[in-house]
Amino acid sequence: MTVNEMVRDAVLAGTGLPIPGPDGHVEVPAASERLQNLVELARTVCGQPVTAINIITEDLQYQAATAGLEPYLCTREDSMCAVGFLSGEPTVLEDASLDPRYRENPYVDGRRGSVRFYASIPLVTDDGFVLGTLCAGARETGRLSGEQLRGLEILAAQIVDVLQLEHRARRLADALAEAERSNTLLAEFAGRISHDLRNPLTSILGFVELGEMDAEAGDDARLPEYLGIVGRTGRRMLAMVEDVLAFATIGGDLQPAAVSLADLVGDVIADLATAVEESGASVDSGELLFTADPVQTRVLLQNLIHNALAYSRPGVPPVVHITGHRGDDGAVLRVIDNGKGIASADRERVLDPLVRLDRQGDPPGSGLGLATCARIAAAAGGRLDLGPAPETGTIVTIHLGPGS
Repeated sequence: MTVNEMVRDAVLAGTGLPIPGPDGHVEVPAASERLQNLVELARTVCGQPVTAINIITEDLQYQAATAGLEPYLCTREDSMCAVGFLSGEPTVLEDASLDPRYRENPYVDGRRGSVRFYASIPLVTDDGFVLGTLCAGARETGRLSGEQLRGLEILAAQIVDVLQLEHRARRLADALAEAERSNTLLAEFAGRISHDLRNPLTSILGFVELGEMDAEAGDDARLPEYLGIVGRTGRRMLAMVEDVLAFATIGGDLQPAAVSLADLVGDVIADLATAVEESGASVDSGELLFTADPVQTRVLLQNLIHNALAYSRPGVPPVVHITGHRGDDGAVLRVIDNGKGIASADRERVLDPLVRLDRQGDPPGSGLGLATCARIAAAAGGRLDLGPAPETGTIVTIHLGPGS
């Protein structure tokens, strides 16, 4: 199976192995005990002084475990193992300096090393993807017997199994941690819902009792007032329930399609025309074509623009800029306003459901707007970040994930 080398890092990321960050640096974890035992066993089997498990990305080679040398990082261009590893076949050289493929390699010609004996066994997954190699080397010439070569091939297969097993274990641990976090959030969510619904229900029951008492006394003069309060309170409760139900369904059925940022913002401004006009707001948008669920992305932008209008500074007309560009992980949208802003200590918790800031002059709300936006971004495989605007206000950055 031939794998396009331009997508090597994406495939490696799917295996859970480290890949280069934006600066080219690779965060390589300490070798696991299983991998370290296997690479030590490989050194014993082949009788050579140095063995290593090399992972090869699109640009780099790094070592997941070594025996006989300290792990090192090198470019793929300098890597000996990168020369022929994609063939999936072992390479065994008695003297690498005599092979035209290797004699000018910096690890052979003396610039970085003077390797003579060299053996490389590709690490091939069940679907044919080559992760890297199990290699052995020495400064002196040497040979491998057929049994030694077969032993290294068996160990290479075991290394692939261990790498995949450790990846599954990490994913399971992450899933368990996420489940614990979700359970905690669910308990907090239930507590907030209970609190937010108990108060209006108590108010409704209180005014119903007052109405009943007045009716028994033959005095119904204040009954319309009581009914008005009950009606307004009931409608607020209904709005909260509808917000909670909408929040619960976010991300359940994504329908990706081509989306124009400018068109989407234009639709949102039309929906919020009254609020925009009453606040004297200025809203502008850049252009970006990307792939996303248009309905949920529209909900996201509508919530963010509405927040920018609702949480403006007194006497300062809201100004909202929406921009979009392509990032390393897909489409990136930014909503920048000149409003009250969000204190750094509050930026993480306001993304949780039903969390509202207790600030003077803030309008009433369900506390689900930003949580809904964060959930939409997560459902798209991305995330939502909050930060301060350069002078005052908030910058909301939405990463929509690689599929956008």
